[in-house]
Amino acid sequence: MKPTAKRLVSLLLSVCLFCLFPLCPAFGDGTAPAPDPAVETAADAAGPAVKAKAWALMDLNTGTLLTAENENERLYPASVTKIMTLLLVCEAIEAGRLSLDAVLTCSDTAAAKGGSQIWLEPGEEMSVRDLLKAAFVYSANDACCLLGEAVSGSEEAFADAMNRKAEALGMTNTHFDNCTGLDDDTSTHLTTAYDVALMSRALMRYDMVRDYTGIWMDELRGGKTQIVNTNKLIRYYRGATGLKTGTTNKAGCCVSATAERDGLSLVAVVLGAGNSDDRFNGARALLDYGFANYELYEPAVPASLIPDVAVAHGVDDCVALAPEPMPAQLLRKGQGRGVTLKVETVGTIEAPVEQGQKLGTITFFSDSQALVSFDLIAQNSVPKLGFFGALGRIFGAAA
Repeated sequence: MKPTAKRLVSLLLSVCLFCLFPLCPAFGDGTAPAPDPAVETAADAAGPAVKAKAWALMDLNTGTLLTAENENERLYPASVTKIMTLLLVCEAIEAGRLSLDAVLTCSDTAAAKGGSQIWLEPGEEMSVRDLLKAAFVYSANDACCLLGEAVSGSEEAFADAMNRKAEALGMTNTHFDNCTGLDDDTSTHLTTAYDVALMSRALMRYDMVRDYTGIWMDELRGGKTQIVNTNKLIRYYRGATGLKTGTTNKAGCCVSATAERDGLSLVAVVLGAGNSDDRFNGARALLDYGFANYELYEPAVPASLIPDVAVAHGVDDCVALAPEPMPAQLLRKGQGRGVTLKVETVGTIEAPVEQGQKLGTITFFSDSQALVSFDLIAQNSVPKLGFFGALGRIFGAAA
């Protein structure tokens, strides 16, 4: 089929998808769950019901695993693999090794990729910006391969880089053979729900990711190629921010779904679902469970509650304190209400005092239960008072 014919087919398919999605909830790559109810209730204490081989729910801010089942079972991830592919591309862009405006020329290898694709032709040129759109939104295998070649020189070298990054992230049960997740010719391209959550968390740290994952429909090649997001939660789940779907015969239906509400950001990973309905309904159940049962608490303390510490034999009589950085804390819903705090500092400290020296703690409590403690540190150094300084202070006091 010639390129023009391929693009015409792409355009017709996209128009059909646009027309059918509102009518057919289980069309194409996944289910379109019904919109959220106006009032949400807390999930059952036993946790969400998910029909899949493995699943995990993680807080993106703290990396806390909230609930999971078979989260360390090694499974085929299908196109969820592309989370790592896109993570390495984002790293290359941040490091200046690749530019969004750079134009890449399609190789024979990239053009030959099967599965989901935008039908790149050998020698065809496309910007990194549009290739990312094709990869994030449409899960295009040819676009991912071309991006991987641009970063590492070849798909094989890029797969090696993917595995090194997986090791660095602590993904101890993961091995990648390629950048797409195609698994017809491999039995070793495997990961786990927990490891997918780890790499999803790493990717979502890049602000540019949301420029792509939030797209529902878009176009490439000046409008000649229409694309629709494979992640139906983007359209139907309140607060959805991403991230990636995947489907093969070996992997079943998979998804890594991210969402944010009231400052709480979560990722729900579902691997090995039997159909697309179970994949998206499972992810939604996990996210609902997280938002219903957890909240993010921002520790804060008025400066007036933190006393200065007296300094003996120093050039200054006291030193001001302030808490070390206090990151947000993940709490059970409602636990952040009525939080109390306790400030403890050392007595008089002997000079010299170093800037940043720990001189106390501040502890936050909920119902008499300690939630978290932070160090109180000196805001400046206080040198020891020398002989002539002490003499001057004596004469100054006498005057």
